Amino acid sequence: MNSRKWLAGLALGIGLILSGNYSAAAAERKTVPTHFGALRTASVEEARNQAAEWLRSIGKMNDSEFYKVWSKESLSVLDRTIRSLAMGHPEVDQLLQAARDPEQPAPKTVPPIFLDEKLSPFFRSNLAVAYAKALTTRRDYEVALDTLKTTRPEAVVDPASYLFHKAVAEHAMMLKDDANKTIVRLLDDVVDAPDRYKILATLMYFDMRSWKKEERDLNNIARMMENIERRLGLARGGEKTQELQKKVIFRLDELIKEKENQQKQGGGGGQGKNGGNCPEGGQAQKPGGGQGPNPMQDSNIATNGGKGEVTEKKIQEYAANWGNMPEHKRKEALQEMTRDLPPRYREVIEAYFKSLSEGKPSR
Repeated sequence: MNSRKWLAGLALGIGLILSGNYSAAAAERKTVPTHFGALRTASVEEARNQAAEWLRSIGKMNDSEFYKVWSKESLSVLDRTIRSLAMGHPEVDQLLQAARDPEQPAPKTVPPIFLDEKLSPFFRSNLAVAYAKALTTRRDYEVALDTLKTTRPEAVVDPASYLFHKAVAEHAMMLKDDANKTIVRLLDDVVDAPDRYKILATLMYFDMRSWKKEERDLNNIARMMENIERRLGLARGGEKTQELQKKVIFRLDELIKEKENQQKQGGGGGQGKNGGNCPEGGQAQKPGGGQGPNPMQDSNIATNGGKGEVTEKKIQEYAANWGNMPEHKRKEALQEMTRDLPPRYREVIEAYFKSLSEGKPSR
């Protein structure tokens, strides 16, 4: 089925689910014809036979343990496959436990086991999906995505999991074009993708439709800040993180300068008949950008007065020294940087700079 029909149908379904009418959503979706996908989850028999063949090829087949694993119907095909792989290779459990444990250091690169061409593609490909799933739970999207790139969805027993977690990583890293292509593959090509994957993929798709191309857009800046905080939380403050920080600082500096220019020009208003800074025939605007008693809307830019320019150099100094600044200096700096920004963006910027005081320096 065409992905656009899936997206439209699922969007309707999501709306009905959120309104509490799930049965109506299900009925609506049944009217949509089944699509012709090229991918599906391997059957229990198919996956079990491949796993058994691999274990026998390396001389590690233990029939009683193997069939005990495959008799557990509560486990997914992928989970049973991974348990079979662990029977033949001691590194499987170690890798997955480390990936799931938030107390363990996040990996810096793709582990060598996924790049070892001497190992079976069946082994490497399915382990890659399980490893990437574990990493996305920790929000370690970079290594998760790089790991998935070592294989293809056609090579794994659960292509839906492959494509879904790839889309999650690409969406989080703001790789919009890549994420859209992956979501289309998930919806178009995977015959039996779980509804939860389809619904979440659809939500990501519509979320990205609202993204603006301009990097200076405040929502884009907020997303970059979230990625910086996430990377610092993973002790990944190297060159890529520093590039993101520089970009955020540059964009903030642009916005602040733009607002200062608006202030110098009288907030963009023309001269009224009485010489005031208001449109002809209108009422004078009050400080804060709102008119009369009405509060400023969140999406508007304030035009409060106030002297002192916040230069890019000053923002860089704040970012570099935030952890060592006294609390009162931090408050003054935040007020200075966020003076003319809408409330919800002030909160984002405050959260970003406060995160720098948690002992996560960029390195």
